[in-house]
Amino acid sequence: MIREEDIYQIGKLGKTHGVKGEISFLFDDDVFDRVDADYLILKVDGIFVPFFIEEYRFRSDANAIVKFEDIDSQERAKEFTGCEVYFPRELADCNSDSISWVSIVGFDIIEAKSGNKIGRIASIDDTTLNILFCLEDGHLIPASNELITSIDQQARTITMHLPAGLLDL
Repeated sequence: MIREEDIYQIGKLGKTHGVKGEISFLFDDDVFDRVDADYLILKVDGIFVPFFIEEYRFRSDANAIVKFEDIDSQERAKEFTGCEVYFPRELADCNSDSISWVSIVGFDIIEAKSGNKIGRIASIDDTTLNILFCLEDGHLIPASNELITSIDQQARTITMHLPAGLLDL
C-alpha cells in the first residue's frame, strides 16, 4: 500500500489529448524526467495507484503529454482528468543534487541555534522573486540559501538560522 508520507504531489492531470489515451499533465516538478521514472502515482477515488508511463513528451516547462500503459482510448483517459499526480520520495531522494521545492513540502523547519521545531512546511510560495516556505501555522519563512544550514531528507527536516523576531511578524 502506498502511504501519503512516502510520496509528494508534483502535478495534476488535465484534458485528454487525441484519441489514443494521451492526457495533459500539468506539473510543478519535472523529477519524473530527471530520474527517468517508470511510473507516476495517481490519486484515484482517494487511493494512491501507480500507473506505468508508456511515453511522454514535453509541451512546455510545466506541461507534458503522457501516455500510460493500458489506457488506450480517449474515453478511458477522460476518467483520470483532474487526478492529482504524485512521485515517490525514495526515488527523488536518490538524486539529492536536484532536490525541488515541491519535494520538501511536509518537511519540518528546525531553528539552528535552539534546535527547536519551528513548524512544518504546508506549501511553497514561488510566485515572487523571494521564495517563501508557508508553514502550517500561517508563518512565512524566506527560503533563502543564506538561512538554510542543512537539509536532512531522511529525517525530513530543514535546519535554518532565522533572524531574530522573524516569527513575531
